[in-house]
Amino acid sequence: MSNIFVIGGAGKVARRFIGQASERGHSVRALHRHPEQAADLAALGGVPVSGSLTELSVSGLADLMKGSDVALFSAGAGGRGGPETTAAIDGRGLELAVDAAKEAGINRFLLVSVFPDALRDEPHSEGFENYIRVKKQADVYLAESGLDWVILRPGTLSKEPGTGKVRLGPAVPYGVVPRDDVATTLVHIVSQPQIRREIIELTEGSIPVEEAVAGLVR
Repeated sequence: MSNIFVIGGAGKVARRFIGQASERGHSVRALHRHPEQAADLAALGGVPVSGSLTELSVSGLADLMKGSDVALFSAGAGGRGGPETTAAIDGRGLELAVDAAKEAGINRFLLVSVFPDALRDEPHSEGFENYIRVKKQADVYLAESGLDWVILRPGTLSKEPGTGKVRLGPAVPYGVVPRDDVATTLVHIVSQPQIRREIIELTEGSIPVEEAVAGLVR
């Protein structure tokens, strides 16, 4: 079982991940900003860790992460709050977390990114386009870090209950995917350390998650 440090622990995907990972016997610590989030994270089976990406230094975050062997970055502004917020969380926040993982001696790093074709058939604001650009730059930063990284690019996230079945691979057609199934996929990826330095796209599909993830093992 793994000791996992989740950055962005109060997020919708992260909360689902914490619950599922804890049920499977993993030890999960979850970084959160607001004091009122701690009780909810503890109820999910995680250990709440108070801290903010916009305030912590690399060394400060590394101190919080020490003792973990996997880092999961699931923080994000989602294109909200303006370009500076996006840059601070999705951009510099990811870079901070990668650098902190290195300092803390954590080699395995999972990133929840964004599908490159996200909502391409709809008109978008400059804020959304900036979000896509920042997320790509974050992917590049992690891919060039030297860590054993995995970048997961889910399609548009839905509120529907998970089906436990997905389509997963280095390139799949754009689509939607329930947050439950994103979390389940991440849990199974954690359990497959052979999956490393891979960019993986994810949508709803017809293959059970465990089977789909096992199919990525070389």
